[in-house]
Amino acid sequence: MSAMTVPETASGGPGNPSLNHDDAYARAERMVRASIEATHRVFLANYSDAVISALPPDDHDASQHAKVASKVADEWAHVMELPAAVAKQSAKAAVPSSKDSVAVDSGNVGPIDAVIDKVATQQQQALASGAAGGTSAGIVALRSSLPQFDAGANASGQESATALVRIKEVRKIPKPEWHAPWKLMRVISGHLGWVRSIAVDVGNEWFATGAGDRVVKIWDLATGTLKLSLTGHISTVRGLAVSSRHPYLFTCGEDKMVKCWDLEYNKVIRHYHGHLSGVYCMSLHPTLDVLVTGGRDATGRVWDVRTKNQIFALTGHQGTIADVRTQEADPQVITASSDATIKLWDLAAGKATTTLTNHKKSVRALAINPTEHTFASASTDNIKQWKFPRGDFIQNLSGHNSIVNTLSINQDNVMFSGGDNGSMYFWDYRTGYNFQTAEAAPQPGSLESEAGIFCSAFDQTGARLITGEADKTIKIWKEDERAVSVKGKESSLMIPNLVERLQKLIL
Repeated sequence: MSAMTVPETASGGPGNPSLNHDDAYARAERMVRASIEATHRVFLANYSDAVISALPPDDHDASQHAKVASKVADEWAHVMELPAAVAKQSAKAAVPSSKDSVAVDSGNVGPIDAVIDKVATQQQQALASGAAGGTSAGIVALRSSLPQFDAGANASGQESATALVRIKEVRKIPKPEWHAPWKLMRVISGHLGWVRSIAVDVGNEWFATGAGDRVVKIWDLATGTLKLSLTGHISTVRGLAVSSRHPYLFTCGEDKMVKCWDLEYNKVIRHYHGHLSGVYCMSLHPTLDVLVTGGRDATGRVWDVRTKNQIFALTGHQGTIADVRTQEADPQVITASSDATIKLWDLAAGKATTTLTNHKKSVRALAINPTEHTFASASTDNIKQWKFPRGDFIQNLSGHNSIVNTLSINQDNVMFSGGDNGSMYFWDYRTGYNFQTAEAAPQPGSLESEAGIFCSAFDQTGARLITGEADKTIKIWKEDERAVSVKGKESSLMIPNLVERLQKLIL
Protein backbone atom coordinates (compact mmCIF):
# COMPACT_ATOMS: atom_id res chain seq x y z
CA MET A 1 0.00 0.00 0.00
CA SER A 2 1.47 3.24 -1.11
CA ALA A 3 2.02 6.10 1.32
CA MET A 4 -0.29 9.11 1.10
CA THR A 5 1.41 12.45 0.46
CA VAL A 6 0.43 15.19 2.89
CA PRO A 7 0.79 18.93 1.95
CA GLU A 8 3.54 20.75 3.72
CA THR A 9 2.40 23.22 6.34
CA ALA A 10 5.73 24.58 7.36
CA SER A 11 6.84 28.02 6.52
CA GLY A 12 7.82 28.24 2.87
CA GLY A 13 5.77 25.20 1.88
CA PRO A 14 3.47 25.31 -1.15
CA GLY A 15 0.45 24.67 0.96
CA ASN A 16 0.74 27.86 3.04
CA PRO A 17 -2.29 30.06 2.05
CA SER A 18 -0.90 33.22 3.67
CA LEU A 19 2.19 33.11 1.48
CA ASN A 20 0.19 32.80 -1.75
CA HIS A 21 -1.91 35.78 -0.70
CA ASP A 22 1.19 37.87 -0.02
CA ASP A 23 2.68 37.02 -3.43
CA ALA A 24 -0.51 38.02 -5.21
CA TYR A 25 -0.66 41.26 -3.25
CA ALA A 26 2.96 42.04 -4.09
CA ARG A 27 2.41 41.37 -7.79
CA ALA A 28 -0.70 43.57 -7.81
CA GLU A 29 1.20 46.36 -6.06
CA ARG A 30 3.99 46.18 -8.62
CA MET A 31 1.49 46.32 -11.48
CA VAL A 32 -0.31 49.32 -9.95
CA ARG A 33 2.96 51.18 -9.44
CA ALA A 34 4.00 50.37 -13.03
CA SER A 35 0.65 51.68 -14.28
CA ILE A 36 1.00 54.87 -12.22
CA GLU A 37 4.50 55.46 -13.54
CA ALA A 38 3.38 54.88 -17.14
CA THR A 39 0.47 57.26 -16.67
CA HIS A 40 2.84 59.79 -15.14
CA ARG A 41 5.18 59.58 -18.14
CA VAL A 42 2.28 59.98 -20.59
CA PHE A 43 0.84 63.07 -18.93
CA LEU A 44 4.06 64.63 -17.69
CA ALA A 45 4.20 66.99 -20.69
CA ASN A 46 0.85 68.47 -19.67
CA TYR A 47 2.04 69.54 -16.24
CA SER A 48 4.09 72.48 -17.47
CA ASP A 49 6.94 73.24 -15.06
CA ALA A 50 5.42 71.35 -12.12
CA VAL A 51 7.14 68.09 -11.25
CA ILE A 52 4.59 65.86 -9.63
CA SER A 53 7.10 63.33 -8.36
CA ALA A 54 8.78 65.97 -6.19
CA LEU A 55 5.53 67.23 -4.63
CA PRO A 56 4.86 66.46 -0.97
CA PRO A 57 1.46 64.83 -0.36
CA ASP A 58 0.14 67.80 1.60
CA ASP A 59 1.17 70.51 -0.85
CA HIS A 60 -2.30 71.46 -2.06
CA ASP A 61 -1.24 74.66 -3.84
CA ALA A 62 1.29 72.88 -6.03
CA SER A 63 -1.19 70.09 -6.68
CA GLN A 64 -3.82 72.62 -7.74
CA HIS A 65 -1.22 74.31 -9.90
CA ALA A 66 -0.52 71.01 -11.67
CA LYS A 67 -4.24 70.36 -12.11
CA VAL A 68 -4.91 73.75 -13.72
CA ALA A 69 -1.75 73.47 -15.81
CA SER A 70 -2.96 70.15 -17.17
CA LYS A 71 -6.37 71.59 -18.06
CA VAL A 72 -4.85 74.63 -19.73
CA ALA A 73 -2.46 72.49 -21.74
CA ASP A 74 -5.23 70.15 -22.85
CA GLU A 75 -7.82 72.80 -23.77
CA TRP A 76 -5.76 75.83 -24.76
CA ALA A 77 -2.55 74.36 -26.21
CA HIS A 78 -3.54 75.21 -29.79
CA VAL A 79 -4.09 78.89 -28.96
CA MET A 80 -1.44 79.52 -26.32
CA GLU A 81 1.02 80.75 -28.94
CA LEU A 82 -0.02 83.31 -31.54
CA PRO A 83 1.00 82.97 -35.20
CA ALA A 84 4.15 84.83 -36.14
CA ALA A 85 2.35 87.60 -38.04
CA VAL A 86 -0.20 88.10 -35.27
CA ALA A 87 2.46 88.02 -32.56
CA LYS A 88 4.35 90.74 -34.41
CA GLN A 89 1.23 92.92 -34.43
CA SER A 90 0.56 92.19 -30.76
CA ALA A 91 4.12 93.22 -29.87
CA LYS A 92 3.33 96.70 -31.16
CA ALA A 93 0.25 97.00 -28.98
CA ALA A 94 0.15 99.14 -25.87
CA VAL A 95 1.34 97.97 -22.46
CA PRO A 96 -1.46 96.42 -20.36
CA SER A 97 -3.13 99.11 -18.32
CA SER A 98 -5.95 97.29 -16.55
CA LYS A 99 -5.52 96.47 -12.87
CA ASP A 100 -6.60 92.89 -13.55
CA SER A 101 -4.02 92.38 -16.27
CA VAL A 102 -1.19 89.93 -15.80
CA ALA A 103 2.24 91.33 -15.05
CA VAL A 104 4.63 89.65 -17.44
CA ASP A 105 8.06 89.26 -15.91
CA SER A 106 11.19 88.89 -17.96
CA GLY A 107 12.39 86.17 -15.59
CA ASN A 108 11.59 82.52 -15.52
CA VAL A 109 7.83 82.89 -14.92
CA GLY A 110 5.88 83.21 -18.19
CA PRO A 111 2.46 84.84 -18.69
CA ILE A 112 0.67 81.51 -18.85
CA ASP A 113 2.29 80.34 -15.61
CA ALA A 114 1.24 83.59 -13.94
CA VAL A 115 -2.33 83.04 -15.07
CA ILE A 116 -2.27 79.45 -13.80
CA ASP A 117 -0.94 80.54 -10.39
CA LYS A 118 -3.63 83.18 -10.09
CA VAL A 119 -6.39 80.75 -11.08
CA ALA A 120 -5.14 78.14 -8.61
CA THR A 121 -5.15 80.69 -5.79
CA GLN A 122 -8.65 81.88 -6.66
CA GLN A 123 -9.93 78.33 -6.81
CA GLN A 124 -8.49 77.57 -3.38
CA GLN A 125 -10.11 80.71 -1.99
CA ALA A 126 -13.45 79.77 -3.53
CA LEU A 127 -13.29 76.26 -2.15
CA ALA A 128 -12.25 77.51 1.29
CA SER A 129 -15.16 79.94 1.46
CA GLY A 130 -17.62 77.21 0.44
CA ALA A 131 -18.45 78.74 -2.93
CA ALA A 132 -20.11 76.35 -5.32
CA GLY A 133 -18.88 75.71 -8.82
CA GLY A 134 -15.13 75.96 -8.41
CA THR A 135 -14.46 74.90 -11.98
CA SER A 136 -16.67 77.60 -13.47
CA ALA A 137 -15.07 80.17 -11.15
CA GLY A 138 -11.66 79.13 -12.40
CA ILE A 139 -12.73 79.51 -16.01
CA VAL A 140 -14.13 82.96 -15.35
CA ALA A 141 -10.97 83.92 -13.54
CA LEU A 142 -8.87 82.57 -16.39
CA ARG A 143 -10.78 84.69 -18.88
CA SER A 144 -10.63 87.78 -16.71
CA SER A 145 -6.92 87.30 -16.16
CA LEU A 146 -5.96 87.43 -19.79
CA PRO A 147 -3.97 90.53 -20.81
CA GLN A 148 -6.13 93.58 -21.45
CA PHE A 149 -4.74 96.08 -23.90
CA ASP A 150 -5.33 99.78 -23.81
CA ALA A 151 -7.93 100.86 -26.36
CA GLY A 152 -6.19 104.21 -26.71
CA ALA A 153 -3.45 102.57 -28.72
CA ASN A 154 -5.55 102.92 -31.86
CA ALA A 155 -5.52 106.65 -31.49
CA SER A 156 -1.76 106.71 -31.86
CA GLY A 157 -1.91 104.68 -35.04
CA GLN A 158 -0.91 101.34 -33.47
CA GLU A 159 -2.87 98.19 -34.11
CA SER A 160 -4.67 96.69 -31.13
CA ALA A 161 -4.71 92.99 -30.35
CA THR A 162 -8.44 93.21 -29.74
CA ALA A 163 -8.86 93.51 -33.50
CA LEU A 164 -8.26 89.76 -33.65
CA VAL A 165 -11.70 89.13 -32.15
CA ARG A 166 -14.29 88.88 -34.93
CA ILE A 167 -17.77 89.88 -33.85
CA LYS A 168 -20.55 88.22 -35.81
CA GLU A 169 -22.91 90.83 -37.15
CA VAL A 170 -26.64 90.33 -37.03
CA ARG A 171 -28.01 89.63 -40.51
CA LYS A 172 -30.16 92.50 -41.63
CA ILE A 173 -33.23 91.61 -43.63
CA PRO A 174 -33.65 94.16 -46.43
CA LYS A 175 -36.92 95.99 -46.64
CA PRO A 176 -38.84 95.18 -49.83
CA GLU A 177 -39.53 97.96 -52.26
CA TRP A 178 -43.14 98.93 -52.73
CA HIS A 179 -44.70 97.95 -56.04
CA ALA A 180 -48.18 98.75 -57.27
CA PRO A 181 -50.45 95.71 -57.69
CA TRP A 182 -51.13 94.48 -61.21
CA LYS A 183 -54.56 94.14 -62.76
CA LEU A 184 -55.98 92.68 -65.96
CA MET A 185 -56.13 95.21 -68.76
CA ARG A 186 -57.12 93.31 -71.90
CA VAL A 187 -57.99 89.80 -73.09
CA ILE A 188 -57.17 88.93 -76.71
CA SER A 189 -58.71 85.92 -78.44
CA GLY A 190 -57.65 84.64 -81.81
CA HIS A 191 -55.60 81.50 -81.46
CA LEU A 192 -57.15 78.04 -81.75
CA GLY A 193 -54.63 76.33 -79.48
CA TRP A 194 -52.58 76.85 -76.36
CA VAL A 195 -50.46 80.00 -76.56
CA ARG A 196 -46.92 78.72 -76.03
CA SER A 197 -44.56 81.63 -76.90
CA ILE A 198 -44.43 85.43 -76.85
CA ALA A 199 -41.91 87.95 -78.19
CA VAL A 200 -42.11 91.76 -78.04
CA ASP A 201 -40.85 94.10 -80.76
CA VAL A 202 -37.76 96.15 -79.93
CA GLY A 203 -39.66 99.32 -80.88
CA ASN A 204 -42.49 98.36 -78.51
CA GLU A 205 -45.10 98.69 -81.27
CA TRP A 206 -46.19 95.08 -81.68
CA PHE A 207 -45.71 91.62 -80.24
CA ALA A 208 -45.84 88.13 -81.72
CA THR A 209 -47.36 84.94 -80.33
CA GLY A 210 -47.07 81.31 -81.31
CA ALA A 211 -49.59 78.64 -80.39
CA GLY A 212 -50.68 75.07 -80.79
CA ASP A 213 -52.66 75.98 -83.92
CA ARG A 214 -49.30 76.19 -85.80
CA VAL A 215 -49.83 79.89 -86.57
CA VAL A 216 -47.67 82.86 -85.62
CA LYS A 217 -49.76 85.96 -85.04
CA ILE A 218 -48.56 89.55 -84.75
CA TRP A 219 -50.64 91.95 -82.64
CA ASP A 220 -50.65 95.69 -82.13
CA LEU A 221 -49.44 96.33 -78.59
CA ALA A 222 -51.44 99.50 -78.02
CA THR A 223 -54.84 98.32 -79.28
CA GLY A 224 -54.53 94.53 -79.23
CA THR A 225 -55.73 94.17 -82.82
CA LEU A 226 -54.40 91.48 -85.15
CA LYS A 227 -51.96 92.77 -87.74
CA LEU A 228 -50.58 89.65 -89.40
CA SER A 229 -50.72 85.84 -89.37
CA LEU A 230 -47.78 83.73 -90.51
CA THR A 231 -48.29 80.08 -91.45
CA GLY A 232 -45.60 77.57 -92.28
CA HIS A 233 -45.03 75.38 -89.24
CA ILE A 234 -46.68 71.96 -89.21
CA SER A 235 -46.70 71.60 -85.42
CA THR A 236 -46.94 73.72 -82.27
CA VAL A 237 -44.83 76.90 -82.32
CA ARG A 238 -42.78 76.77 -79.12
CA GLY A 239 -40.28 79.62 -79.46
CA LEU A 240 -40.10 83.17 -80.84
CA ALA A 241 -37.33 85.76 -81.07
CA VAL A 242 -37.32 89.25 -82.61
CA SER A 243 -34.03 90.60 -83.94
CA SER A 244 -32.87 94.02 -82.78
CA ARG A 245 -30.37 94.30 -85.66
CA HIS A 246 -32.45 93.13 -88.63
CA PRO A 247 -36.15 93.04 -89.61
CA TYR A 248 -36.19 89.33 -88.79
CA LEU A 249 -38.48 87.13 -86.73
CA PHE A 250 -37.22 83.69 -85.71
CA THR A 251 -39.57 80.83 -84.87
CA CYS A 252 -39.15 77.22 -83.79
CA GLY A 253 -41.57 74.41 -83.12
CA GLU A 254 -42.18 70.78 -82.33
CA ASP A 255 -41.76 69.99 -86.05
CA LYS A 256 -37.92 70.21 -85.56
CA MET A 257 -37.87 73.33 -87.74
CA VAL A 258 -36.18 76.66 -87.06
CA LYS A 259 -37.28 79.43 -89.40
CA CYS A 260 -36.17 82.99 -90.11
CA TRP A 261 -38.91 85.32 -91.37
CA ASP A 262 -38.25 88.55 -93.20
CA LEU A 263 -40.94 90.91 -91.91
CA GLU A 264 -40.55 93.23 -94.87
CA TYR A 265 -41.82 90.48 -97.17
CA ASN A 266 -43.54 88.27 -94.56
CA LYS A 267 -41.76 85.22 -95.96
CA VAL A 268 -39.38 82.58 -94.71
CA ILE A 269 -35.88 83.32 -95.98
CA ARG A 270 -33.81 80.77 -94.00
CA HIS A 271 -34.14 77.33 -92.44
CA TYR A 272 -31.78 75.95 -89.82
CA HIS A 273 -31.58 72.15 -89.98
CA GLY A 274 -29.93 70.00 -87.35
CA HIS A 275 -32.25 69.27 -84.45
CA LEU A 276 -33.26 65.64 -84.10
CA SER A 277 -36.52 66.32 -82.28
CA GLY A 278 -38.83 69.14 -81.31
CA VAL A 279 -37.30 72.57 -80.69
CA TYR A 280 -38.70 74.08 -77.48
CA CYS A 281 -36.80 77.34 -76.96
CA MET A 282 -34.61 79.89 -78.69
CA SER A 283 -32.71 83.07 -77.95
CA LEU A 284 -30.94 85.66 -80.08
CA HIS A 285 -27.60 87.03 -78.98
CA PRO A 286 -27.99 90.77 -78.27
CA THR A 287 -24.83 91.87 -80.12
CA LEU A 288 -23.78 88.99 -82.39
CA ASP A 289 -25.56 87.44 -85.36
CA VAL A 290 -25.88 84.22 -83.39
CA LEU A 291 -29.01 82.20 -82.64
CA VAL A 292 -29.16 79.56 -79.89
CA THR A 293 -31.88 76.89 -79.84
CA GLY A 294 -32.66 73.95 -77.57
CA GLY A 295 -35.12 71.11 -77.52
CA ARG A 296 -35.96 67.49 -76.85
CA ASP A 297 -32.68 66.16 -78.22
CA ALA A 298 -30.98 67.55 -75.05
CA THR A 299 -28.63 69.62 -77.21
CA GLY A 300 -28.28 73.36 -77.52
CA ARG A 301 -27.29 74.42 -81.00
CA VAL A 302 -25.56 77.67 -81.89
CA TRP A 303 -26.32 78.95 -85.40
CA ASP A 304 -24.78 81.59 -87.61
CA VAL A 305 -27.79 83.66 -88.61
CA ARG A 306 -26.37 84.68 -91.99
CA THR A 307 -24.81 81.45 -93.26
CA LYS A 308 -27.30 79.04 -91.58
CA ASN A 309 -24.33 76.96 -90.42
CA GLN A 310 -24.22 75.31 -87.02
CA ILE A 311 -21.32 76.76 -85.03
CA PHE A 312 -21.52 74.59 -81.90
CA ALA A 313 -23.55 71.72 -80.53
CA LEU A 314 -23.77 72.30 -76.77
CA THR A 315 -23.96 68.77 -75.40
CA GLY A 316 -24.00 67.67 -71.78
CA HIS A 317 -27.63 67.79 -70.66
CA GLN A 318 -29.38 64.50 -70.02
CA GLY A 319 -32.90 65.77 -70.63
CA THR A 320 -34.95 68.19 -72.67
CA ILE A 321 -33.63 71.74 -72.78
CA ALA A 322 -36.67 73.72 -71.68
CA ASP A 323 -35.28 77.26 -71.82
CA VAL A 324 -32.23 79.13 -73.08
CA ARG A 325 -31.03 82.69 -72.52
CA THR A 326 -28.20 84.73 -74.04
CA GLN A 327 -26.48 87.90 -72.89
CA GLU A 328 -23.60 90.11 -73.92
CA ALA A 329 -21.38 89.39 -70.89
CA ASP A 330 -19.93 86.04 -69.94
CA PRO A 331 -21.38 83.50 -69.61
CA GLN A 332 -23.12 84.37 -72.85
CA VAL A 333 -25.39 81.30 -72.96
CA ILE A 334 -27.47 79.78 -70.14
CA THR A 335 -29.57 76.64 -70.58
CA ALA A 336 -32.10 74.95 -68.30
CA SER A 337 -33.08 71.33 -68.65
CA SER A 338 -35.54 68.73 -67.42
CA ASP A 339 -32.57 66.90 -65.87
CA ALA A 340 -32.82 69.49 -63.03
CA THR A 341 -29.56 71.22 -63.98
CA ILE A 342 -28.58 74.62 -65.34
CA LYS A 343 -25.45 75.05 -67.44
CA LEU A 344 -23.46 78.21 -68.09
CA TRP A 345 -21.60 78.07 -71.40
CA ASP A 346 -18.47 79.65 -72.80
CA LEU A 347 -19.60 80.74 -76.25
CA ALA A 348 -16.06 81.07 -77.58
CA ALA A 349 -15.11 77.50 -76.68
CA GLY A 350 -18.53 75.90 -76.98
CA LYS A 351 -18.13 74.20 -73.59
CA ALA A 352 -19.92 74.40 -70.27
CA THR A 353 -18.07 76.33 -67.58
CA THR A 354 -20.47 75.69 -64.69
CA THR A 355 -23.25 73.21 -63.95
CA LEU A 356 -25.75 74.17 -61.25
CA THR A 357 -27.39 71.19 -59.56
CA ASN A 358 -29.31 72.89 -56.75
CA HIS A 359 -32.75 72.19 -58.21
CA LYS A 360 -34.42 68.88 -57.47
CA LYS A 361 -37.00 68.92 -60.26
CA SER A 362 -37.12 69.90 -63.91
CA VAL A 363 -36.08 73.50 -64.56
CA ARG A 364 -38.57 74.99 -67.01
CA ALA A 365 -37.87 78.72 -67.04
CA LEU A 366 -35.01 81.22 -66.88
CA ALA A 367 -35.02 85.02 -66.66
CA ILE A 368 -32.10 87.47 -66.71
CA ASN A 369 -32.40 90.65 -64.67
CA PRO A 370 -32.07 93.63 -67.03
CA THR A 371 -30.49 95.87 -64.38
CA GLU A 372 -28.25 93.43 -62.45
CA HIS A 373 -25.72 90.76 -63.38
CA THR A 374 -28.01 88.07 -61.97
CA PHE A 375 -30.64 85.64 -63.18
CA ALA A 376 -33.46 83.48 -61.84
CA SER A 377 -34.54 79.92 -62.52
CA ALA A 378 -37.88 78.27 -61.85
CA SER A 379 -38.73 74.72 -60.92
CA THR A 380 -41.44 72.91 -59.02
CA ASP A 381 -39.42 72.97 -55.81
CA ASN A 382 -38.33 76.63 -55.74
CA ILE A 383 -37.48 79.74 -57.66
CA LYS A 384 -33.78 80.41 -57.21
CA GLN A 385 -31.65 83.46 -57.84
CA TRP A 386 -28.05 83.24 -59.06
CA LYS A 387 -25.18 85.61 -59.58
CA PHE A 388 -23.05 85.78 -62.70
CA PRO A 389 -20.47 84.85 -63.85
CA ARG A 390 -19.88 81.72 -61.74
CA GLY A 391 -23.48 80.99 -60.86
CA ASP A 392 -23.20 81.75 -57.14
CA PHE A 393 -26.43 81.03 -55.30
CA ILE A 394 -28.21 84.09 -53.85
CA GLN A 395 -31.54 83.04 -52.36
CA ASN A 396 -34.67 80.91 -52.66
CA LEU A 397 -38.10 82.31 -53.46
CA SER A 398 -40.53 79.86 -51.93
CA GLY A 399 -44.28 79.85 -52.03
CA HIS A 400 -45.27 79.27 -55.65
CA ASN A 401 -46.39 75.68 -55.14
CA SER A 402 -47.00 74.77 -58.73
CA ILE A 403 -45.21 73.77 -61.90
CA VAL A 404 -43.73 77.12 -62.88
CA ASN A 405 -43.66 77.42 -66.67
CA THR A 406 -42.47 80.98 -67.13
CA LEU A 407 -40.49 83.80 -65.52
CA SER A 408 -40.19 87.46 -66.51
CA ILE A 409 -38.37 90.41 -64.91
CA ASN A 410 -38.79 94.11 -65.70
CA GLN A 411 -36.60 97.16 -65.04
CA ASP A 412 -38.37 97.93 -61.74
CA ASN A 413 -37.23 94.64 -60.17
CA VAL A 414 -40.67 93.10 -60.47
CA MET A 415 -40.50 89.39 -61.25
CA PHE A 416 -43.50 87.45 -62.51
CA SER A 417 -43.90 83.69 -62.29
CA GLY A 418 -46.73 81.83 -63.98
CA GLY A 419 -47.87 78.36 -62.98
CA ASP A 420 -49.40 75.40 -64.73
CA ASN A 421 -52.57 75.78 -62.67
CA GLY A 422 -53.13 79.43 -63.61
CA SER A 423 -51.48 80.87 -60.49
CA MET A 424 -49.69 84.20 -60.86
CA TYR A 425 -47.06 85.43 -58.41
CA PHE A 426 -45.46 88.87 -58.41
CA TRP A 427 -42.18 89.19 -56.51
CA ASP A 428 -39.89 91.96 -55.40
CA TYR A 429 -36.74 90.62 -57.05
CA ARG A 430 -34.23 92.14 -54.64
CA THR A 431 -35.71 90.77 -51.41
CA GLY A 432 -37.74 87.84 -52.73
CA TYR A 433 -40.94 89.20 -51.19
CA ASN A 434 -44.19 88.05 -52.81
CA PHE A 435 -46.25 91.22 -52.90
CA GLN A 436 -49.16 89.94 -55.02
CA THR A 437 -50.83 86.64 -55.82
CA ALA A 438 -53.53 86.22 -58.45
CA GLU A 439 -55.37 83.55 -60.39
CA ALA A 440 -55.84 83.76 -64.12
CA ALA A 441 -59.57 83.41 -64.81
CA PRO A 442 -60.21 81.10 -67.78
CA GLN A 443 -62.09 82.48 -70.74
CA PRO A 444 -65.87 81.91 -70.60
CA GLY A 445 -66.70 78.68 -72.37
CA SER A 446 -63.39 76.98 -71.58
CA LEU A 447 -62.76 74.34 -68.96
CA GLU A 448 -61.48 75.14 -65.49
CA SER A 449 -58.52 72.87 -66.15
CA GLU A 450 -57.45 75.22 -68.93
CA ALA A 451 -56.37 77.88 -66.43
CA GLY A 452 -52.67 77.51 -67.13
CA ILE A 453 -49.95 80.02 -68.02
CA PHE A 454 -47.32 78.85 -70.49
CA CYS A 455 -45.38 82.00 -71.43
CA SER A 456 -44.98 85.62 -70.43
CA ALA A 457 -43.07 88.75 -71.40
CA PHE A 458 -42.85 92.36 -70.27
CA ASP A 459 -42.89 95.02 -72.94
CA GLN A 460 -39.82 97.22 -73.45
CA THR A 461 -40.97 99.72 -70.82
CA GLY A 462 -41.84 97.10 -68.21
CA ALA A 463 -45.28 98.67 -67.72
CA ARG A 464 -47.22 95.91 -69.50
CA LEU A 465 -47.15 92.18 -68.90
CA ILE A 466 -48.29 89.81 -71.63
CA THR A 467 -49.21 86.21 -70.79
CA GLY A 468 -50.11 83.29 -73.04
CA GLU A 469 -52.50 80.80 -71.48
CA ALA A 470 -54.12 77.42 -71.86
CA ASP A 471 -57.57 78.89 -72.55
CA LYS A 472 -56.17 80.02 -75.97
CA THR A 473 -56.19 83.68 -74.99
CA ILE A 474 -53.54 86.36 -74.56
CA LYS A 475 -53.92 88.54 -71.49
CA ILE A 476 -52.31 91.94 -70.99
CA TRP A 477 -51.75 93.19 -67.44
CA LYS A 478 -50.77 96.59 -66.12
CA GLU A 479 -50.06 98.25 -62.80
CA ASP A 480 -53.02 99.70 -60.95
CA GLU A 481 -52.56 103.45 -61.37
CA ARG A 482 -54.92 104.10 -58.44
CA ALA A 483 -52.70 102.29 -55.96
CA VAL A 484 -50.61 104.43 -53.65
CA SER A 485 -48.08 103.68 -50.94
CA VAL A 486 -49.23 104.72 -47.46
CA LYS A 487 -46.41 104.97 -44.89
CA GLY A 488 -44.37 102.38 -46.72
CA LYS A 489 -47.17 99.82 -46.75
CA GLU A 490 -48.80 98.46 -49.87
CA SER A 491 -52.34 99.66 -50.27
CA SER A 492 -54.73 99.96 -53.18
CA LEU A 493 -56.81 103.04 -52.52
CA MET A 494 -59.61 104.15 -54.79
CA ILE A 495 -58.75 107.80 -55.21
CA PRO A 496 -62.13 108.90 -56.73
CA ASN A 497 -64.05 107.24 -53.88
CA LEU A 498 -61.74 108.85 -51.36
CA VAL A 499 -62.39 112.29 -52.85
CA GLU A 500 -66.15 111.69 -52.75
CA ARG A 501 -65.98 110.73 -49.08
CA LEU A 502 -63.98 113.84 -48.23
CA GLN A 503 -66.52 116.02 -50.07
CA LYS A 504 -69.36 114.44 -48.12
CA LEU A 505 -67.56 115.08 -44.84
CA ILE A 506 -66.94 118.71 -45.75
CA LEU A 507 -70.55 119.27 -46.80
